[in-house]
Amino acid sequence: MTELRHTTGDSLELENRFATRAAHMKPSEIRSLFAVASRPDIVSLAGGMPNLSALPMDMMAEVVRDLVATNGTEALQYGSGQGHPLLREQICEVMALEGIRANPDDVIVTTGSQQALDLISRIFIDPGDVVLVEAPSYVGALGTFSQYQAAPVHVETDDDGMVPAALVEAIKSVRSAGRKIKFLYLIPNYQNPTGVMLSADRRTEILEICAREEIFIVEDNPYGLLGFDRPSPNAMRAQDSENVIYLGSFSKTIASGLRVGWALVPQSIKDKIVIASESSILCPSNFTQLTISSYLKDQPWRDQIASFVDLYRVRRDAMLESLEAHFPKEATWTRPGGGFYVWITLPPEIDTKAMVPKAIVAKVAYVPGSAFYADGFGSWQMRLSYCHPTPERIREGVKALGAVVKQELASRAGYQLN
Repeated sequence: MTELRHTTGDSLELENRFATRAAHMKPSEIRSLFAVASRPDIVSLAGGMPNLSALPMDMMAEVVRDLVATNGTEALQYGSGQGHPLLREQICEVMALEGIRANPDDVIVTTGSQQALDLISRIFIDPGDVVLVEAPSYVGALGTFSQYQAAPVHVETDDDGMVPAALVEAIKSVRSAGRKIKFLYLIPNYQNPTGVMLSADRRTEILEICAREEIFIVEDNPYGLLGFDRPSPNAMRAQDSENVIYLGSFSKTIASGLRVGWALVPQSIKDKIVIASESSILCPSNFTQLTISSYLKDQPWRDQIASFVDLYRVRRDAMLESLEAHFPKEATWTRPGGGFYVWITLPPEIDTKAMVPKAIVAKVAYVPGSAFYADGFGSWQMRLSYCHPTPERIREGVKALGAVVKQELASRAGYQLN
């Protein structure tokens, strides 16, 4: 029997078969580092993987075992497209820790908060629309906005977060060019990638600006309960329930592998979000939702978060001490009060993307700063993550990376190290 073979022609012909938006689907620079960074001989300061060494696995095994034994027929069945009612009530209790008073009917459970970002983008963004974002911003959000053919516009930030005056100027500039702004996306607590905290005064000012300009705020808050020195300010959603879409996640406070997040949304957009979610996944996993629900009901989850905070604080301190000891004086960096990340700025002569192979040779990985900008900026910056390696490995990695940076500076003609 003759085998039928179909030829598709060259790669250009195949590209022509894709939808136009497929051209905007590109792997992130973090993803491209994973294969190398996962090698055991490499100290990875690249990925923001939660450290599960503080999570008692025997306890989690007991939670799952009891769930299957007592409620397996529900846990292993389809569920509601909006999410399990009991978990939505418990999510409201979690959000109350940051000042939010919410109705469970306004909570939509998602497959991680990343899915919530996708759903929001799907219902709001038309090709060419503008999304205002921090400078720099979360690479996963930039990738999602790009796939929906949005144009991210960065707004200046400093050590206190987004600068309100810069936001006003960005809104004016975008609208004067005849472009449409769909929403402002920001991470107010221990931001990814910089680790900075948006000050309480600026939160209020930004809320007032966006309410006046009729711009939704998407408040992404995976790190808010991971403050080392003091609690974070109340969530922006606590001040404005009509104009703020709040995204939360259990990935950083319980386990990322369960992939449970949520969106707290104004009633005016809830139905659209639920319909979009149902068309995408039918319903979030009942099994992982009820695992989280059982954990919140039966385990001392607040104490567990405190254990994570202690673990990350020690690692943050190890990284800051090592940077002081091994990085050149020309470098500056943030000093986060929580979360996972330190943001480093080097002299503009340094190209941190071009420097990655040299760092890999030195057995250390990081993420170059340009990954966190939509416009190619940040080539002399980098993000270091302290959440996953041990303090000893952090010190080893920062020392090796510091030597690479010093060598790179010294190689620049006429450049003198202090």
